Amino acid sequence: MNDDATKVEWNEWGERAFDVAQQTGKPLLLSLVTSWSADCRAMDAATYDEPRIAANVNDGFVPVRVDADRNPQIRERYNMGGFPSTVFLTPQGRVLTGATFLVPEGFRGILDKVRETWDAKGEDAGSVPRALRDAKPPGGVIDARIEEHMVEQLLAAYDDEFGGWGSDMKFPLPRTIEFALVRARDQATRTLDAIQTHLLDTYDGGFYRYARNRNWGGTVREKLTEENAALVRAFARGYRYTGDENYRDSAADTIEYLTTDLWTGDAFAASQGGNEGYYTLEPTEREEADAPPIDETVFADRNGLAIDALLTFAAYTDDERATRYAERARDHVVAELVDGGEVTHYRDGDESGPSGLLVDQAHVLNALTTSWQVRGEAGPAREVADWTIENLRHESGAFYDGPTGELGLLDSPLFPLDTSVELADTLLDLALLTGEDHYREIAHEAVAAFGNASDRMGVEVAHYAATAARLRAPEAIEVGTAAGTDLHRAALRLADHDTVVVPDADGLDDTARHRTDGEITGTADSPAALEALVTTEA
Repeated sequence: MNDDATKVEWNEWGERAFDVAQQTGKPLLLSLVTSWSADCRAMDAATYDEPRIAANVNDGFVPVRVDADRNPQIRERYNMGGFPSTVFLTPQGRVLTGATFLVPEGFRGILDKVRETWDAKGEDAGSVPRALRDAKPPGGVIDARIEEHMVEQLLAAYDDEFGGWGSDMKFPLPRTIEFALVRARDQATRTLDAIQTHLLDTYDGGFYRYARNRNWGGTVREKLTEENAALVRAFARGYRYTGDENYRDSAADTIEYLTTDLWTGDAFAASQGGNEGYYTLEPTEREEADAPPIDETVFADRNGLAIDALLTFAAYTDDERATRYAERARDHVVAELVDGGEVTHYRDGDESGPSGLLVDQAHVLNALTTSWQVRGEAGPAREVADWTIENLRHESGAFYDGPTGELGLLDSPLFPLDTSVELADTLLDLALLTGEDHYREIAHEAVAAFGNASDRMGVEVAHYAATAARLRAPEAIEVGTAAGTDLHRAALRLADHDTVVVPDADGLDDTARHRTDGEITGTADSPAALEALVTTEA
C-alpha cells in the first residue's frame, strides 16, 4: 500500500520507532495492512486521511505501518483477526488494545481511551497475547483417537443445508476438504460444489477468499495465491477420488488464472486486490474497466504452495501447462530464494525479506518433495529439511516460527500448529523418498508435541489429524522406473493422496511395490497389475 496516501506520518518497524516511543513516552500505533485488502484502503481513505485524526495520531503516538505479507512474524504476533489490524502498543511492544477496521468515530474513541489508560498505568497496561505467554506446546502422544475426534468434529460442524463447515462465515478450508474426501466424502463434494458455485470467478478466473454469510453470500473478493493454490490441490484431489470432470475443470481454470494474471514472468505473484465494483460488473463491462491491482512480490511460501498444487494436478492429468509453470517457478525460487537450505521470504530489487521463517521452509520443502515424486527431481530438499531441523527445532519436538528478534513481541518464541504440521507432513514424505527414518521420527515428535491439545481442535486444523493418521502407518508405492514412465504415471494416479510415490527406487527392476509402515504388501510389474494391487488393498 502507498503510505503517502494518508496524512499520518508513518514510521517503519525498527529500532528508530521504538526508540522514539521510549524517549517521548508515547505509545505506538501499529497498522498492519496488506496490498490486497479493500478494507485497508477504505480505512486509509475514511480514517487516516481525516486531518484531525491524523494530527492526533502524529502528535500523541508513534505511528508504525507494516506490510503483513512481507513480515509474517509481526503479523502472527499482532494480528487482531483481519486486515487492517489496528494495534496500540507500549514502547516495549506489549499490546494495550487493538481492533481491525475502524471508522472515524470509533477511532477517535479508542484514541482517547488508549491515552487515558497509558497515562494512568504506563507500561503496566500492556499485555502479552496468550499464544506467546503459553508458547510451549502441550505435549502428548499420537493415537487413533486424534483422527476419530476430527471425524466427530466434521459431523458436528457440517452445514447440511448449504454445505461447508460452520454456521456463520464460510471459508473454503481446502485441507479440511482433503481430510473429508476419504472420511466423509459427501461433505467434501458438497463443499467443493458450493465453492465452485459461490467463490469461483467464472470470467476472470481464480477463487475469491470467503463468504460472509452461512449461505455463501456476501463474497469477499480478494484473490490470494496461497488460497487459490490450496483450492487447486483440493479440486485435483476431488477429481482423483470422484472422476468428476467439473472438479478437473475448476482446477485447470484456476491454474490458467495463476499462470496468466498472477504470473510475473519468473514465478507466481502474491495476490490480486478485491474490488466489489469491478467484480460485480457484467463481462462486457469488465472489458472496459481496470482490473484490481496485483502485488507482484514473489513470496517463497506462496510459490511453494503453487508448485505443489500444480504438480499434484499434473500427477493426475499429465497436464503440460501445470508442469511447465511449476518447474519454472521451482527453479526460480531455488535459484533466488534458497541458500544452503535457508529460505528467504522474498527479494524485491535490493530489498530482501526475512530468512529462515518456518512458513517458507515448510512450503518450499513441500514443493520439492512433490517435485521429487512427480518429476523425479529432488532439488535441495534435504538441505532445506536439514537447515530447518538444525535451526528451528525446539527440544519439545515442535518448531519455532523463525529466528527470534529484539523488538516488541518478536523476542518471544511462537510455535505455530498449522505450519509445524505442514512441515511434519512433508518430513514424512522425505523419509519415504530417501529411506531415512530419522525424518519420520522428527515428524512424529513435531505432531506429538501438540497431542494433548488434539481434543480441543476444530475442523480448521483437520490437517493435524490427517498427518497424525499418516504417521501411524505411512504408505508408499516404490517404482523401479524413472519419473514419466507408464508405471510411474500409473502409480501417481492410483496412489491415495496420503501415499508417497517414490520414482526410480533402489532394488527394483521395472516393477513397483507397495509398503505400509515399512512392510512390503505387494508387487506389480505393469500399470494394470498395480491397479489390481492397489484396488485389492483398498
